[in-house]
Parts: sequence; structure tokens; C-alpha cells
Amino acid sequence: MPSFPQFNPTRIRSYVLRLPFATRVLLAAIVGLWIATLPFPWIRDFGRLEPAKMDLSQMHRLNLFPLLHLNFFHMIFNLVAVAPLLERFESEYGTLVTLVLFTGPFGTIPGGAYTLVEKFVLRSNTIVMGASIWVFLLLSAEVMKTHRTNPSFTVGPYKIPTWSTPLILIVVTSALVPNVSLIGHLCGAGLGYAWASGYIKFLVPHEKILRWLETKLNLLGRLPHYVSVDQKTYGRYGVLPTTMVPLGSIPRSPGDGQRLGP
Repeated sequence: MPSFPQFNPTRIRSYVLRLPFATRVLLAAIVGLWIATLPFPWIRDFGRLEPAKMDLSQMHRLNLFPLLHLNFFHMIFNLVAVAPLLERFESEYGTLVTLVLFTGPFGTIPGGAYTLVEKFVLRSNTIVMGASIWVFLLLSAEVMKTHRTNPSFTVGPYKIPTWSTPLILIVVTSALVPNVSLIGHLCGAGLGYAWASGYIKFLVPHEKILRWLETKLNLLGRLPHYVSVDQKTYGRYGVLPTTMVPLGSIPRSPGDGQRLGP
């Protein structure tokens, strides 16, 4: 009989304990806000993205709507989908960049685009909330990296461009899952494509500013699981000490050596 993988709480606990700092903060905010909506359901009405209500006094909705969810299952599905993508993003770009983007532009830009389309193009007022907009944003960014090395894949007689995978998934999800916003997911995916293509890199503060903040506040020493902005060059947790050893001082084997393997 075929063997199926068994549910292992230890592995899940180990995975959660390894999550980097910004990913933990964002996931904790999602869970915390869902818990807060149980005794205070007005929080959901206060933070959801409702195009008809949007004006300068309602801009907080653009930051809050990805963190709020309709119910427990909506929250759990989005947590499972967004956690590995967020972790991968933070491991690549660092904790400060992740916090800056996901508490700012990665909510306000797709949320603002959705509001404009709903209000002035479709003339409707479809209310949205949930981290799925981040799921498709991050998925689109990841797929664009894969597209550079593997431009297409084959399904039967058809060759499908790799970059189109999130769009196909968005259409399928909208067709199969009720109360899913096609326009909202497309806005998130569009920003993910723009990020991966380098068009909106200006949204991130200059690396000199980020390094100065890290050094001034000693973030690597104070925050557990903090990912340095220099991790692309020096490794995930900053600069490792090295010692230069002259080649002539390295002891040599007295024999000719032995080959390993056939």
C-alpha cells in the first residue's frame, strides 16, 4: 500500500521557530487581528478595503486590509500560502526592506489600484480583505525569477510561458472559490511583476541608510532571527570573521595523497 506523509507537529514547530523576524511580525499581526475581531467585530469594518468609503480620512484601510480576514479558515489558508513566500522574500532582501514594503507600498499600491478600478472603471463597491493579495504579489515575483532560467513549460501539446502561471492560478481560483476578488488578485500580481522587473526598486530606501540604521540600533544583536541588509554579500547574519593564512604556512601531507572515490 502507498505510504502517505504523516502530520508531524515537531516539524511545524521547528519551521515556525526558524522564521525570520519580519515574517513573524506580519504573521503575528494577521493572527492577532483575527483574535481581536472576535470580541470587537467593528475592527473588520474599520480596516477592510471598501472603495465607496475611500477618501483622505480612510487611508488606513490600504495598510490594514491585507491583515484582516473574514473568518478562521480564510485566515489559515492565507497564512499557509503566504508564510513560505514571505520567508523567502525576507531571506533575500532583509528584514528592514520587508518591513518597509509590507507595511507600506505593498499594501497601499495594489489597494489603491483596486479602489480606482472599482470606483471609476467598474462603478462597483466590492469589499476586499485578506493576505491573498500578498500571496499573488510574491508568487508573481518568484515566477519572474524562474522565467529567466526556464521561460516555458509544456502541458500536452502546449508550451505555456512560465511568467503566466500566477495569472492562470488567479483565474482558476476565481472560478472555483466563491467570494474571491479577481481584480484584487490581479492588482497584487501586477505589482509583483513590476517589482521583479526592477521598475519599483526606488520604493526601498538606499542601502547606506539601511546599513546605518542596522549599525546605529544594533539590530543584528538585539532582534532574534534578524536578516541583515548585507546578507546578499556577507551571509544572512552579517559579516563572518576571517583570517588570512599564507599558503606556505599550511602543513602538507608527507605522502602523495590518496584519491577519494573511483
